[in-house]
Amino acid sequence: MTQEDKARMFAAIHANTFVLPNAWDAASARIFQEEKFTAIGTTSAGIAFSWGYADGQHIPAPEMLAAVKRIAGAVDVPVSADVEAGYGDPLGTAQRVWEAGAVGINLEDTPGETESTRTSLDSQVDVIRRIRSAVPDMVVNARTDVFLKGTGEEESRIAEALERLKAYRDAGAHCLFAPGIKSSQTIAALTSDLRAPLNILASPGLPSIDKMRKLGVKRISLGSGPMRACMGLIVQIAQEIQNAGNYQAAVGGAYPYSEANRLFTRR
Repeated sequence: MTQEDKARMFAAIHANTFVLPNAWDAASARIFQEEKFTAIGTTSAGIAFSWGYADGQHIPAPEMLAAVKRIAGAVDVPVSADVEAGYGDPLGTAQRVWEAGAVGINLEDTPGETESTRTSLDSQVDVIRRIRSAVPDMVVNARTDVFLKGTGEEESRIAEALERLKAYRDAGAHCLFAPGIKSSQTIAALTSDLRAPLNILASPGLPSIDKMRKLGVKRISLGSGPMRACMGLIVQIAQEIQNAGNYQAAVGGAYPYSEANRLFTRR
């Protein structure tokens, strides 16, 4: 299957509600593929943590892209890369993501840690248009952090999110990402007005997958959740050894060695 075929397949998946698991290395990506997920995303936070960086564009772009290439090369299903705000060169980053073998890109509109750093609407629209022109087959997931990092009343944040997401849609984005939402009412307000695939980030308190489907959400991303769940397991393992003097957490539910080896045995 060509990369263009994978891109078309990935775009078509958005016709129905699906969960996009987010991998941080080749092993997690292969396991997600083994468990029959039809596409895989990367987690920028998970990759940054595993490479020894804090989240928030602290990882150098070449290292993030190297991780994306490893992940895309480890699986047969379409891969979408989360590259934060593009590391100061969103167009060049998008082109290198495609060269790395991924067929989608997550691009956010807040390159810093606060609402005040949000990229202007006109600038972000221009970036999306230029990416679509330069890499026409790439599936663009345009993210706004109005709910994740913004402030103000919910009604005003919904209005700002709709303004931004509609502009990103009209600029050519295939899917629209609004992390930080938990309210069914807010989700419904966006899906009913956007009339385009909406991506929601899984988080505690979020409605069930079935409820999200009924609300009109098309993509549910797991983000860095699975990677941080693994970090939580390491804490449990360490504390059990230190406090209880045994190591059942380390061996009880471990992925079988033979299976792990099989995932990467070259034929």
